[in-house]
Amino acid sequence: MSTLDFDFAERLYADYLANPSLQATENAVSHNGLLKSLETRQSAIDNDYVFSIDLTTDAVSNQKASGRCWMFAALNTFRHKLISDFKLENFELSQAHTFFWDKYEKSNWFMEQIIATADLEIGSRKVKFLLDTPQQDGGQWDMVVALFEKYGVVPKSVYPESISSSASRELNQYLNKLLRQDAQILRDLLAKGASPEELQTQKENLLQEIFNFLAVNLGLPPRSFDFAYRDKDNVYHRDTNVTPQAFYEKYVGLQLSDYVSIINAPTTDKPYNKSYTVELLGNVIGAPAVRYLNVEMNRFKELAIAQLKAGESVWFGSDVGQSSNRQTGIMATNTYDFTSGLGIQFHQDKAGRLDYSESLMTHAMVLTGVDLDDNEQPLKWKVENSWGDKVGDKGYFVASDSWMDEYTYQIVVRKEFLTPEELAAYQAQPQVLAPWDPMGALA
Repeated sequence: MSTLDFDFAERLYADYLANPSLQATENAVSHNGLLKSLETRQSAIDNDYVFSIDLTTDAVSNQKASGRCWMFAALNTFRHKLISDFKLENFELSQAHTFFWDKYEKSNWFMEQIIATADLEIGSRKVKFLLDTPQQDGGQWDMVVALFEKYGVVPKSVYPESISSSASRELNQYLNKLLRQDAQILRDLLAKGASPEELQTQKENLLQEIFNFLAVNLGLPPRSFDFAYRDKDNVYHRDTNVTPQAFYEKYVGLQLSDYVSIINAPTTDKPYNKSYTVELLGNVIGAPAVRYLNVEMNRFKELAIAQLKAGESVWFGSDVGQSSNRQTGIMATNTYDFTSGLGIQFHQDKAGRLDYSESLMTHAMVLTGVDLDDNEQPLKWKVENSWGDKVGDKGYFVASDSWMDEYTYQIVVRKEFLTPEELAAYQAQPQVLAPWDPMGALA
């Protein structure tokens, strides 16, 4: 085993002091911070906010201090449709409503996985995986579909935000505390040979406690409600005693089974044009499993462009913190120049970043536009974020096409844009990925 001696340290000192550019960079970084000092002018020049296809300029939403981007992105795709179809202004669907039922369903999901793994040692990797994070704010497209299909949606005015939905850290801390305690109760019961009836009775008691906890934090969700609005023509409309499910059917009306998740994961263990699912990933027991079709990146972008050209925005998942400037809203591979300032080159490719835990999907947003060149090839993409209107261009971001290549992992598109071969591959028996596979990441 090699140790670090002082002679080697002296060489490091000498090499640094012989490099004036590093000393100049030290002065800039120590006063201004790393990324601010290395930010390039060219990234702003290359990525202006003008797009050949631009579907919306609706006001953006704000997930605040919560990890609900996957819900916000899905509800935003619905919101634009409602605003257009019903001539609405400044309208939002309740993200807190979906949040409540997701927490409730994830709690039941967790308990069921604990029961299913009760024969494994407490220190096994699967049980540890479950206990490390019993539930969290994040999720996947198929998971939010399961919630919409079971619980519907409601206007934000009917079920508004609470402190715990806008800033969810405390809620998650104590919900996970309850769930880990519940896991011990259930495993202990099973170890003592409890009957299925005894186990179910105990689980129902635990779920009542969790339901009460969620209702106190987030508010009791409505089973029916009245909805009134004036449209842009100042015409008054009113619906009374409507359920969340009926509201979805009337005002959204999308058949969510018409949509599929497409991924780009160029690792050797995931051949293209194959379907994949992830073990232990889900929220609603009985809902279809999460499923992806893996395709090459050029095809991935073709599908996104086809849906945008058809006038429909695209839910997508990416590693938003990579080479991006939150304040300007620019996501580009040339946002920062580490080579000129530090002599460092980050040259891992997309597969390497996935394999070596450097990158994975961290955030879901909505593609609402794209700038195409004369050959119909993408130059940059318009992105609707859910971080409020104080960042980017009134909350909208721009992604260079090369950034999309490197850091985007998932889109959701209508089945009609797939070839028959792609659809057959999607519908084929999926390969099951390990729970800790990067494609199991939650946005």
